[in-house]
Amino acid sequence: MKTWSDFFKEIETKGYYRDLMRFLDEEYATKTIYPVRENLFKAFELTPVDQIKIVIIGQDPYHEPGQAQGLSFSVPKGTKVPPSLANIFKEIHNDIGCDMDFKNGDLTYLAKQGVLLINAYLTVVAGQALSHHKKEYDCLMLDVIKFLNFCNQPIVFMLWGNFAKKYEKHLSNHNHLILKSSHPSPLGANHGGWFNEHQFSKANQFLESNKIKKIEWSNI
Repeated sequence: MKTWSDFFKEIETKGYYRDLMRFLDEEYATKTIYPVRENLFKAFELTPVDQIKIVIIGQDPYHEPGQAQGLSFSVPKGTKVPPSLANIFKEIHNDIGCDMDFKNGDLTYLAKQGVLLINAYLTVVAGQALSHHKKEYDCLMLDVIKFLNFCNQPIVFMLWGNFAKKYEKHLSNHNHLILKSSHPSPLGANHGGWFNEHQFSKANQFLESNKIKKIEWSNI
């Protein structure tokens, strides 16, 4: 099976990737960028390809100080839990029935269990949402999705909101499960389609049906 190292060796010669790295060199040198550079590829580092069970796609990192840590939807322990993540925790609690620590938004425990928590745009300028909405990142994310599509181990793709759902057309491997819902942000969740969708229990049922250890969703 190919690894993330194999993946990055394949794309590092592509023009878009070289352009992206040059752009990020300049941005990190001249602006406050989140997450810090050493956490740019944290999602890949914490969740090796052969351990991936679930993929959760975010759009871009949180843009306020102390929030972004290189994992989609996650914030470091001790940081106020953002509304979207609070809704994720509420649905986990309602769906699985497990207790959740609503004051600890660090999702590293999920990444280490095989949940790839990846943002399509890996970086953001401080205080400016979607400031790194660039075609080079679009190319990178598409290559990531195509790479994962050809992984034959059973993977659950959780596509939350219209932004994530657009990747469904690139997922054709019948070994995988696609679960779609509204975005967990208050704007999306409060209009229906997020709560009571039972994505977390459905994901675990799929994993267990394929003789794969389920995810322990509780953060306690």
